[in-house]
Amino acid sequence: MSRVALLGGGKMGAALVGGLLDGGWEADAVSIAEIDGERRVALEQQFAKVRVVPSAAWAVADADVVVVAVKPGDVAATLETALPALGADTLVLSIAAGLPLARIEPLVPERPVVRAMPNTPALVGLGASAIAGGTHARPEHLDLAERLLGTVGIVVRVGEPMLDAVTGLSGSGPAYVFLVAEAMIEAGLLVGLARDVAAKLVVQTLLGSATLLAHEASTPEAFAPEKLRAAVTSPGGTTAAGLRELEAHGVRAAILDAVGAATRRSRELGAG
Repeated sequence: MSRVALLGGGKMGAALVGGLLDGGWEADAVSIAEIDGERRVALEQQFAKVRVVPSAAWAVADADVVVVAVKPGDVAATLETALPALGADTLVLSIAAGLPLARIEPLVPERPVVRAMPNTPALVGLGASAIAGGTHARPEHLDLAERLLGTVGIVVRVGEPMLDAVTGLSGSGPAYVFLVAEAMIEAGLLVGLARDVAAKLVVQTLLGSATLLAHEASTPEAFAPEKLRAAVTSPGGTTAAGLRELEAHGVRAAILDAVGAATRRSRELGAG
């Protein structure tokens, strides 16, 4: 079993630890480096048998995989601390948002590096992640990265230039869905529903619709969201009236523009 060290015990790091343990990793094969004392105590309580330490160097000793889960601005200092104890063939898996391979690889010379873009539904085991390998990353390193991230959701492989598009689509995507949820709840209030009733209906509608989409996507050759939309839309009916207003207000175009804007911003941040 691969030994995994998490550098950073924030929400995403903790979610990955939880996924690893649920996925069959033994607690003594996982360690977490977290500099904040209060957060260390919380992690020790959450993961009673996982080693939680204050130093990155302590955590990475003997690790097969080091997951970089600190803020982008803290990556350089964290890896500098870890480097003396880092194995020559230890996989460095970075989930630091927006930090390109070209800025990570010089911090861990000659080591295999895989960059990943997960999203926040990983917190409930339903994440969508994309990975891209660096100069020294071999197929087995990508396989291992996929196995790790697969404990908290699905994983796809792309070339690194496409990670900005992934960021704009699935990385930022949960916020788009949450905005839709907010608007639908407000709409429920406007047509006379109580807030708690509207919220329950909206959450279940989004959950059920996403589950139905996932079911249909299990046969990719026949997957077409527009078919599901058409099946709910009777000619001259209520859904047709609602969809007409959404199209008239440019909802489709707004989503296209949102993903494009988030993608461009990701490129800007990576270049900076």
